[in-house]
Amino acid sequence: MTFANPEFLFLFILVPLLVYWYFKKQKNRSGTIKYSNINIAKSVEKISMKRKLRHVLFVLRVLVISLLIIGFARPQSSHTEEEIITEGVDIVLALDISSSMLAEDFRPNNRLGAAKLVAADFINGRTSDRIGMVVFAAKSFTQCPLTLDYGILLNFLQEVEIGMIEDGTAVGMAIANGSNRLRDSKAKSKILILLTDGQNNRGELDPITAAKVADAFDIKIYTVGVGKQGNALYPVNDPIFGKRYVQMPVQIDEKTLKEIANITDGKYYRATDKKSLAGIFAEIDQLEKTKIEVKQYTRFSEMFTPFIFLALFLVATEVTLANTKFRKIP
Repeated sequence: MTFANPEFLFLFILVPLLVYWYFKKQKNRSGTIKYSNINIAKSVEKISMKRKLRHVLFVLRVLVISLLIIGFARPQSSHTEEEIITEGVDIVLALDISSSMLAEDFRPNNRLGAAKLVAADFINGRTSDRIGMVVFAAKSFTQCPLTLDYGILLNFLQEVEIGMIEDGTAVGMAIANGSNRLRDSKAKSKILILLTDGQNNRGELDPITAAKVADAFDIKIYTVGVGKQGNALYPVNDPIFGKRYVQMPVQIDEKTLKEIANITDGKYYRATDKKSLAGIFAEIDQLEKTKIEVKQYTRFSEMFTPFIFLALFLVATEVTLANTKFRKIP
């Protein structure tokens, strides 16, 4: 409970002064009566009930004054409401699942395993953004549409495996598929994060044309080239000697990935290990933060009415008692 006019509460200083004045006045009151015989006085009850209750009128008066002071201070109850306004960001992760993502230069994981771990951390770090996922190799398809249910999205991410699609790298089709998911979005920002370790060699649409289409829909593309410099260990299943590793050259089309990012006002990143990949997603997370605005509304309800009505009732009670039970004869 709060008070709209708390300055009136200072009037409570008068209450103890009033009590002090009243009892001092009672103490100073005295009278003498001459009797020829005091036997009658002795037979009178020492202290009558009426005498015991003689201070009731004063108590009522003090209560009336106290209630009026509280009423004048205008007690109020407050109820605070919050309105949260968000300008969301819609994000699509386009994940390369071609066979080259089996390369183990992101030990202890291969490229796809490291990408899935970092992507999961990125998803868990968002709160009010819709996120979807596109996977691609020779073709591209939607693994999960835009959603706020991050639990389902993480389950779909865990199910991503190499071999789900015919092998190849269709970067242009991945951009087209992701753009198709984002084109009708009403979000403030529409983001496509494209993660690949190769060159476009499949698909009906080249990456540059796809990037221009994305730009027409105000979609910003962050491109991430995954793979260390030079050669990387690639596992091979030999029918005679079993699993063995061969050196495979890292062939990332950085020129095309940079151009895709430039066309859409995005940015190109190169991840050479898991740590740098995590840093890239952390930077994108900071660049594309959702704006959250909180407005507070406080509603006040007046509570002085009961105090005023109770004071009036006590005034009426005091007047009634003063003119009946406690009436004084002049």
